Amino acid sequence: MDNVKITSLEIENVKRVRAVSLDVSGPLTVIGGRNSQGKTSVLDSIMWALGGDKYRPSKPVHEGAEKAAIRIELSNGITVERKGVNSSLTVKGPTGKGGQSLLNEFVSAFALDLPKFMAATGTEKAKMLLEVFPGLGKELQRLNEESKRLYNERLAIGQIADRKAKYAKELPYIDGVPETPLSGADMAEKMKAALTVNARNDELRNNVGKIEEQIKGDEYRLESISKRVSDLKRQLKEAEKEYADKKEFIDTKRMGLENIKIAQAGLQDTDTSEIEKELEQIDQINANVRANSEKAHAEAEADELKKQYAGITGQLEQVRTDRLKLLSNVKIPLEGLLVDEEGELVYAGQRWDCMSGSEQLRVATAICAAIKPTCGFVLLDKLESMDVETLREFGAWLAGKNLQAIGTRVGTGSENSIIIEDGVVVGEEEKEVEVKF
Repeated sequence: MDNVKITSLEIENVKRVRAVSLDVSGPLTVIGGRNSQGKTSVLDSIMWALGGDKYRPSKPVHEGAEKAAIRIELSNGITVERKGVNSSLTVKGPTGKGGQSLLNEFVSAFALDLPKFMAATGTEKAKMLLEVFPGLGKELQRLNEESKRLYNERLAIGQIADRKAKYAKELPYIDGVPETPLSGADMAEKMKAALTVNARNDELRNNVGKIEEQIKGDEYRLESISKRVSDLKRQLKEAEKEYADKKEFIDTKRMGLENIKIAQAGLQDTDTSEIEKELEQIDQINANVRANSEKAHAEAEADELKKQYAGITGQLEQVRTDRLKLLSNVKIPLEGLLVDEEGELVYAGQRWDCMSGSEQLRVATAICAAIKPTCGFVLLDKLESMDVETLREFGAWLAGKNLQAIGTRVGTGSENSIIIEDGVVVGEEEKEVEVKF
């Protein structure tokens, strides 16, 4: 079934309108005129007639008149009238009479009251659009939330990785340091072992000196004995025996001394200077070891975080790919119109608050038509946001989409379909009495 449009309307004594009769069957009807001449009153009349008493103006009857009347003919054969003292509603169609409930089946509240739609936030507009496609909104919201979560997680990890890498770069590296900290107990044991070896060596050196002194004493006594031999003939046997014994004893000691000297030549003391140096510097060495370890740990953490960042980037790209694929399968009512990852409405790369006035009107019209496809028209106030060329393009776009717009514009130029002045159409002042119901 084709969408429903307005083909003609007649208005008498509604607000600033005295008498207006219009053929509005084209895609775009622009009602022009100066301020306070009745342009907006035409739109208010349509809203009241098709939308019901909730759109009734606070002072609906033109000043000086007794009653107001509205008649609208629709493309589906239905005629809507409001007339009489109480402005009662009459809805007549091919199948008989109806009421407001019949109109509500195909008339969009947003089409009648576009400012209500335009006052909604970008997120609310996007939600209205997505509700047109069952199931899309929920899945898109899930993908948007997943994309946002991954983006924030990747951002946090990237920031931590950068800080870790910067921290690791600032840490010093000390050459010539062992990979693990030194143990004071181990160093003490090494020193103890070295000192034990050195003590044994010192003892051997001291024994050599003692033996040498003993030999010198014995040699002195042997010399004394030799001198006394001539005087001690009578003691010769005893002296010779004593001499022989002592000489044998001395020879034995000399042999032992030679062996000790031979052994002494192979003695090698353990150098304790390096150990002593390490003991003196153990705290500094261990501090350097810990510094190198901390630097290596920080670098490893930074590398791991970079890997996580890359992994999440891949997940984020996949979510974004899935999101684009989901949207590509949906026939959005306006080329270039989409919902971004934040759930905001975007047209031609711009969010609502960055769109031009003409872009906003085009987007609003397209979404209203999508929300209720049975309603083929929309009421637009203040079309002066569009220049003449943009108006022509908008009219062509409406025709291509099989839509209709009835709007107002301040001005009296040729771009307007009609001009209203003092509540009537300019050039038809003499015909106003012909508007009958």
